[in-house]
Amino acid sequence: MNRKIVLTVISSFFACCFLFAQKNKFQQELSLGASFGTTFSRVSFAPTSVQQKMKLGYTGGLALRWITEKNLGLQAEINFTQQGWEEKFEEQPQYQYSRTINYIEIPFLTHIYFGSKRFRAFINLGPKIGYAFGESTSENLNGATPNTENTQHGMSIEKKFDWGLCGGPGIELRTGIGSFTLEGRYYYALGDIFNSRHEDYFSKSSSQVISVKIGYLIPLIK
Repeated sequence: MNRKIVLTVISSFFACCFLFAQKNKFQQELSLGASFGTTFSRVSFAPTSVQQKMKLGYTGGLALRWITEKNLGLQAEINFTQQGWEEKFEEQPQYQYSRTINYIEIPFLTHIYFGSKRFRAFINLGPKIGYAFGESTSENLNGATPNTENTQHGMSIEKKFDWGLCGGPGIELRTGIGSFTLEGRYYYALGDIFNSRHEDYFSKSSSQVISVKIGYLIPLIK
């Protein structure tokens, strides 16, 4: 029920933005660009918790931004993103285990900005969908079993489709050769990476990702 409410609110908001833009005589702007950065991710497991530290990964992709009116626009992206988790063994630091999950993701974002023609601050907010196309494991358990729950080590990703909400602030420097951006973003997955039926081991296994990236946009229509 909560997921249906979230999707309804998001759909209504995008529809209102689109209809309002049709009535506005603001000089619209269409830009195409690319971005690259790092990710810091973890997975929330329940009911059995897994001690973790933030896992470092990478992200990069293309963005299409449409400024529809003053202080408001829409942005769609297609990105390659690394997510996953890295476990922390406080009492047995000789052990190491991490899982990297590679995703193709598509965020649909509302772009809200303020500032001058040359410098802007902005916030991007909206839903994101993704698909896991590969995973890899890095471990150093020395042939032993750490003194902790480790059922997740032998489990492959069961739900490849990923979806949730993301958003965060950024700054933009606009020049004669294009716009340079620096952005931070937080993603909260509403889906799980493992099955979460009553008979399954985990009832929750959702990702949380913080990303920091730089970008470059070229105006196509201005």
